[in-house]
Amino acid sequence: MTAGVVQMLQIGRGRDAAGSADPPAEPADLIAAAAGGDLHSFEQLYRQFSPRVYGLCLRLTGQREAAEDCTQDSFVAAWRALSNFEGRSRFATWLHRIAVHAVLARRRGLRSRYEVAEPEGGLPEAEDPAGAPPLDVERAIAGLPEGARHVLVLVGIYGFSHAEAADMLGIAAGTCKAQLHRARGLLAAALGLEEL
Repeated sequence: MTAGVVQMLQIGRGRDAAGSADPPAEPADLIAAAAGGDLHSFEQLYRQFSPRVYGLCLRLTGQREAAEDCTQDSFVAAWRALSNFEGRSRFATWLHRIAVHAVLARRRGLRSRYEVAEPEGGLPEAEDPAGAPPLDVERAIAGLPEGARHVLVLVGIYGFSHAEAADMLGIAAGTCKAQLHRARGLLAAALGLEEL
């Protein structure tokens, strides 16, 4: 079992998602300039934060096109609300919260009912030189039930606390903890691993 999978399955048991590394410094000058209406500064923020926002949206939706739309919706909403950013939380946390709301709004809307899921086959897998079959963690995460997947992505991958994730998803913190436990068990079963 790879160390990354073990770490992800152990999140929520007193370990953080980022490990011991300090998070990158906030680009305060860019944020302030963008809040003042500077498009160039906002473009730089977009270039810096869009990969993580897209990854969050992709893991929550399980579909590339939906993730691209949600990423775009997130940055449009962020541009509109940037003058209200108070700095009480990290900019990335604020932006991730907007992205979660964009995904949940899409789920409540009509578009999600008519979207076609991506094909199961995907790209061919590369062979492991040791002969072990590869673990497709992303596909296993995408196959989780929606509630369990959302909690696993927010708490297990992005490192939000149960309280923060529960607030974003509009559920109780106890439900969030139960969904994480369920997600870890289902993920371990999907990957053919022992539950941790």
